[in-house]
Amino acid sequence: MKSLWLPILQNAIKWPWKIFQRFDQSIDGGAKFFFRHWGKTRFMLAMSKKAQVMGLEGLFLKTPKAFIYFFLLYLIRDTILYIILPIWIANFTSGQ
Repeated sequence: MKSLWLPILQNAIKWPWKIFQRFDQSIDGGAKFFFRHWGKTRFMLAMSKKAQVMGLEGLFLKTPKAFIYFFLLYLIRDTILYIILPIWIANFTSGQ
């Protein structure tokens, strides 16, 4: 049996998304770009693109120093975002 709430929930999700899309189009996709690349520097974005085109080994062989900076920046960013922050939030919300 179909839920009677499903169409209501689908419409409740659609209208904020349409408003966001209209806003995003007015600023040429800047909002989506910001949310997709939150916490990344321009250097990290450029190196990511180079890594996709050249491969990691080719990137390392071309510019070892830049590759090490790129790796360390991603390592630090991802460690904070995916390890330290969730542990801190879990400790904060556990009430201990």
